Amino acid sequence: MPNKNLALLTYGCQMNEYDSEKIGGILQGEGYQLTDNLEEAQLILVNTCCIREKAEQKFYSQLGRLAGLKKKNPSLAIGVGGCIAQREGKRIFERAPQVDLVFGTQNISRLPELLRQLRQGKGKVADVAQVKGEFVSPHIRRESTVKAWVTIMQGCNNFCSFCVVPYTRGPERSVPGEMILDEIRGLARQGYKEVTLLGQNVNAYGKDLVDEGAFPGLLSRVDDLDGIERIRFTTSHPKDLSEELMGAMARLAKVCEHIHLPVQAGSDSVLDRMNRRYTAGEYRAKIARLRALLPSIGISTDVIVGFPGESQEDYARTRELIEEVEYDSLFLFKYSARPETVAATLSDQVPEEVKQERFEEILALQKGITLRKNQELEGKRVEVLVEGASKKDPAKLTGRTRTHKIVNFRGPEGLVGHLVELEVIQGKLYSLEGRLALKEPR
Repeated sequence: MPNKNLALLTYGCQMNEYDSEKIGGILQGEGYQLTDNLEEAQLILVNTCCIREKAEQKFYSQLGRLAGLKKKNPSLAIGVGGCIAQREGKRIFERAPQVDLVFGTQNISRLPELLRQLRQGKGKVADVAQVKGEFVSPHIRRESTVKAWVTIMQGCNNFCSFCVVPYTRGPERSVPGEMILDEIRGLARQGYKEVTLLGQNVNAYGKDLVDEGAFPGLLSRVDDLDGIERIRFTTSHPKDLSEELMGAMARLAKVCEHIHLPVQAGSDSVLDRMNRRYTAGEYRAKIARLRALLPSIGISTDVIVGFPGESQEDYARTRELIEEVEYDSLFLFKYSARPETVAATLSDQVPEEVKQERFEEILALQKGITLRKNQELEGKRVEVLVEGASKKDPAKLTGRTRTHKIVNFRGPEGLVGHLVELEVIQGKLYSLEGRLALKEPR
């Protein structure tokens, strides 16, 4: 290819976004240039998600649009990676013949070789084999110059009955601690101020490693590194949220006062059918303990409404839990059956109109809670790590508080990458408005 322009389209979670950063870094090393213009691309890679039906529908709609581009430019190569690729493999070629390449969630490092096979005219190329070898640390093309994601483990052993992750990402595999620390040291040398440790269940980190400590120990080691100012992590499974981990969050200065702790439902019978392995009472107790240790902690969660067999009483228990906990934010989903999951085979599927009604009720409830909690911050001072220009208003800067709330404010561009103190002047539904309280950043 005389021009090697690559367009990357990413769907799904932070893990997919991090994987796309790895893909971009690997292929830049092969001479590709990243472009946002699909018309200019010689290679388009789609990094997919199949956790929710809606994300999968978006992917196939996108493939339909890409077929039109390929008609105009027959030399265009189209590749599919991520969770749908891992699950479907070569079947994607049957449904979408415009696709040339399929690669799985554990085959990103093999992309240069797979693309060489494609250029050599060996026909369509697919590799979704699950790799059990060593972790590789390729050059990563970071989207931000201020904060970075760092994968500490891959896969999941929990087999929640609604979730495809164990099938698409494989069993839990922890990255050796020294590899994680080396990556973070490198980020610190480049001027990064915040890292988010990623995994499908970070609380389970280290269980599969010999002579490695558990997750609280890893947090302590990262906290000791110079240069990094803030540490976040996601996602946490409630059953593995230990007293030791909660204590580490309270003790370690760089660990931010925020946790994403998916509850999914407030009914014990629904939680049992979901195979979540905790009760609503146990979950409430952990929330109470977190707030006792960290009174200002921000808590977000995931909730699914309309899970098979969810009665009106089950739904009421979920609503009561949300009213009691008062989350700062909530990611809400209507249950959708996913291939290969146990929940897809359960009887008592909830009618779509009932799901929609429950969805709208919970959404309205959470909006009220979020707005009130944000308005309660008006007049208070918060520490914000400045990330760059606001997407909604480029004339303003934006950043996040330690509790993960977005704050937009006016200030000089030179503040990007610095910690600043702001006064909250308005609490909105999805963000805060602030103004500089102290002139000197750090």
